[in-house]
This record gives sequence, C-alpha cells and structure tokens, in this order.
Amino acid sequence: MFGLIKKFFAPAPHIERLPADQIPPKYRRCRWQVFEATFLGYIMVYLCRNNLAVVAGEMGNTLGYDHGMIGNILAVTAIAYGFAKFLMGSLSDRSNPRKFMAASLFLTACINFAFGSSTHYAVHMLLWTLNGFVQGMAGPPCARTICHWFGSHERGTISSRWNINHNIGGGLAGFIAATAATHFGWSSAFFVPGIICLLGSAYLLWRLHDTPQSEGLPSIEEYHNDYTDEELALGRETHEVELSTRDLFVNYIFKNKFLWLFAAANFFVYVVRYSMLDWAPLYLSEVKGANIADGGWAILVMEFGGIPSTLFLGWLSDKIGGRRGLLAFLCMIPVMLAFMIIIWNPPGHLTVDMAALAMIGFFIYPPLALIGVSAMDQTSKKAAGTAVGFVGLWGYIGRTVQAKGFGGMMDHFSATHSLAYAWDIVLWTIVGCTFLGMVILFFTRNIRPKA
Repeated sequence: MFGLIKKFFAPAPHIERLPADQIPPKYRRCRWQVFEATFLGYIMVYLCRNNLAVVAGEMGNTLGYDHGMIGNILAVTAIAYGFAKFLMGSLSDRSNPRKFMAASLFLTACINFAFGSSTHYAVHMLLWTLNGFVQGMAGPPCARTICHWFGSHERGTISSRWNINHNIGGGLAGFIAATAATHFGWSSAFFVPGIICLLGSAYLLWRLHDTPQSEGLPSIEEYHNDYTDEELALGRETHEVELSTRDLFVNYIFKNKFLWLFAAANFFVYVVRYSMLDWAPLYLSEVKGANIADGGWAILVMEFGGIPSTLFLGWLSDKIGGRRGLLAFLCMIPVMLAFMIIIWNPPGHLTVDMAALAMIGFFIYPPLALIGVSAMDQTSKKAAGTAVGFVGLWGYIGRTVQAKGFGGMMDHFSATHSLAYAWDIVLWTIVGCTFLGMVILFFTRNIRPKA
C-alpha cells in the first residue's frame, strides 16, 4: 500500500529538452500557470480552515461548547497542521506537487463535509485534527514549486504576490462562512467551502506542473544564467541533486542557525496573527456588541488590509538586498499600537475597532511572507518545502499555544472577575507577544539570502 502511494506521488520524470526557440514562450506560460494554480489552490485551502473561527460562537451556543472547548478544537488543528507542514514538507520535496496539493484539497473537503454533519464534541476534535493534518500538505509543495520556477533574485517579489492568497483566502473564508451560516445555519459554513475545495482539487490536477525539466525546460538557474563560478566549476546540475533524508533534516535544517532564528520569530508572529483571526469575531460579539455578520466583516477587513503592504514590502526586500528581517521588525511596531487601540476603544465605536484590525492586517502579513521567503533564502531549493515547513511548524505551535492558552484564560478570568476583564488580560498578553516577536526579528535585520 505504501509503495503504491509513493509511486503515485513520485516526481514527474525529466523529458527531452525542447528546441531552444520553444523554451522562452513555454517557460513564460508554465511560470504563470504554476503561480496561478498554487495561488488559487491555497486560497481554496483557507476556505476549509478559517471557517470554524467565524461560526465558533453560534456553533458553541447551539452545541453547548464553552470557550475552553472551542479553544481545544482550534489548538488541535493548529498543532496538527504545524507538524504536518514540517513532515509533509520533507515528502513534498520528493513528490509531484500537482498530485500532492490536489490530494490536500480533496481530503480537506471530505473532512469539512463530515464536520458539518456532526454534533459531537469528540468527533469534532478528531475531524478538525485530521483537517489540520491534511491541510499541512498544501503549503510545502507551493514553496517547492516557487523555488523551482523562480530565481532567488526575484523570490521576494514573487513570494509577496503569492502570499496575498493568505489574505484573500482568509478574508473570503470569513465572508463565505458568515454568509452561509447567517442564511442556512452554522453547518453550512463547512459544506459550502467543501464543495469549492472538491472543484479546486480537480483544477490543480489539470493546471499545475512539477519541475521545469519535467516539461522539457532547463532549470531556473540555467534559464536565468544564475550560476556562480563555483557552481559552474562543480557542474550545473548541482542544484538538481536530490538530498538524502539525513542531509535534508540534519545538514539543511537542524544545523541551520538562521532557520532557528526565523522559526522563533514566527512563533510570536503567529500568536499575534491568529489571536485575532481565531478570537476577533467572538471578542467583538461579547465586548463590542457586534453580530455574526460584523465578525465576518472583521476577518475580511483584517485579511484584505495586508494585501498592499505585502506586495510592496516583498518587492522592497529584493531591492534592499534581501534584508527581509529588517522590514519584518519594523512592521511589528504599528501592530502593537493597533492592539492598544482596540483595548482602549470603548464599546459603541465599532468603526475604530475595524480600522485597528485593518491596521493589524496591513502590518502583520508582510512579516509572515518575509519570514517564509527568508526560510527559502537560507537553504537549497531541494529543501525549500522542508525549510518552510520547519519555520511554519513553530508558527503553528504559537497558534496552538494562543488557542489553548487564551481559551483557558478566558474561562478562568471570566469566572473569577468579568468577561471584559478576561478579554483585557488576553489582549495585553497579545501585546507582550508582539514585543517579543519584535525583539527576535531585530536580530535578523542584517541577514541576507544565502549565496
């Protein structure tokens, strides 16, 4: 059985090189197709991941789930996603991304159908854990694809464009889930995205490509003539040597001190990012008097707020020699100020809260994109999926900590004091995590892409 699965996901074989006059037009076409396919595919993945937070309040009221129970569900999917992103990253670096990513969309769709059909807490815990795991299959093949089709000198710009799918997908996930739940009940927030992901799985099988060599094209280094003198002396195919498991994990990941630094920063950046994505709708409902539709709009505002900044700062990071850590550090300052605005803004001024959430989205998403690109910068393209998965693992450990920790804090402090007091404690904790993320990113300010 394992052999059949391995054979199914095996990388596409290299084929005979095309004539020289056919290479440029096909390269341009294929580069657009792989960008488009991974971009839209990852948007669809988000629809089946960020839908739970939007309907958590309504689902909890209907099924009798408290804050801690909701936090547990959010926590298990986050940790499952993080570990899967790392482990699946090592598999995706040696697999065909077309099949690997399509399988992720198909499986997450099936799990969402089952989740929306269930009303049992234990079943929901199990299903959302599985959902986190299969969703971890989607990100690493995208990193692998980008590194094989785009050179290091353009990676910041391309990755920043690609990374806005986080914003579009997260924003649409909130909007679609809220709209479906408002009209048809909380379970429809899982059925509708599931249908979209099923269609997306078929789309990826049709549109996505593996490596340039599997299309009869030269490697991206040869196409751009990006080889150094040392690489030319060793041979052009040094970039195409497959890594052993030991090389992949030990030499390219665990011994890479820069990856550990970016992973630590990603832990706190993810705490900040997901604290509002997971809890903003519920916070606005319980403290600021918002309804479920307002919660959906809050997610949309925060997600879409990060699009222009991610595009600009990704491009800028290429222009300043790849010092992506410096830009990520500067972005965390206004994020901390925006959380303070939310804390000090009294109920009845929802527009101010929305503006602060847009400010958070505007400045929190560039660090997420820049840290991911930095992980690719610091390793081989043959280890890109694993490197991004490793850094992502620490991000989702951060998400797990905030989901479980903040849910427990809410239950404890609301029982001993008041609901408003409990939310204040949670928000000030987020401010502290933002500051710690700033401190770590400060030490990455001079790190440039690996030669």
